Amino acid sequence: MKLGFVGMGIMGSPMSVNLLKAGHEVTVWNRTKAKCEAAREAGAKVADTLAEAAEGAEVVLLCVSDTPDVEHILFGEGGLAGSLKPGQTIVDMSTISPEATVEFATKLEAMGVEMLDAPVSGGQKGATEGTLTIMVGGKAGVFERVKPAFEAMGGNIVHCGPHGHGQRTKAVNQVICALNILAAAEGLLFAKRAGLDLETTHRVVSSGAAGSWLLSSLGPCMIGDDWRPGFMVRLQAKDLRIASQAMEAVGAPSFGTQLTTRLFNEAVMEGLGADGTQAIAKFLGWYE
Repeated sequence: MKLGFVGMGIMGSPMSVNLLKAGHEVTVWNRTKAKCEAAREAGAKVADTLAEAAEGAEVVLLCVSDTPDVEHILFGEGGLAGSLKPGQTIVDMSTISPEATVEFATKLEAMGVEMLDAPVSGGQKGATEGTLTIMVGGKAGVFERVKPAFEAMGGNIVHCGPHGHGQRTKAVNQVICALNILAAAEGLLFAKRAGLDLETTHRVVSSGAAGSWLLSSLGPCMIGDDWRPGFMVRLQAKDLRIASQAMEAVGAPSFGTQLTTRLFNEAVMEGLGADGTQAIAKFLGWYE
């Protein structure tokens, strides 16, 4: 497929490289051009403008930080909407508002352009290894047409329903992730304060009913004082804000989500925003 890819961040860059490895033709664009280097070295063409990234592309993929970023890239001055042609498809792999996603899809459809919302889970490791979970909202026929591109980036690719349902599924994922991270941090901090051997404790509880992907993946980082991001605190805080709003919109209870949203926001305010999400342990007092 001939693809455009907008957003060469911690996730987008390795995702674009995997598309190239799978034989797709990829043109990339990023506001900071230096971040396109890994994709360029892998064989991508680097565009100077968004219009150039979309020119001739069957599908243009986006992977940026937040709802306003997606809106600006699509409909802002110099945005993609000015150059997209009927028959092209936008695939937004960012994590943004489900309600805004439906609005964007409706506006694009009026232009003859299809859209899928396709947020991902799996962090930088999953993006690099091509094992992401991809949660897709939009028309089933469009999903099937774009699936070869998804298969280059993910190992678990699921059509979740109409526009916005990919984003709603990702919100569910982030609620559960945040509560698991908090549980892992509190449990291991308790073990540390109690004088337990942390590696032994982690090994024991990971093999029992308390075991989880997050405990297995982030627990060793906490124990080893490794705060490097697979997924950043500030992005988790942003995702929890989106999830909180989506939960409020449907009247879902959100006691745990309200707590984790507050804690992650406070961690950002304390300067931990660029750390990995395991740094919630540092915020809770890992070094006290």
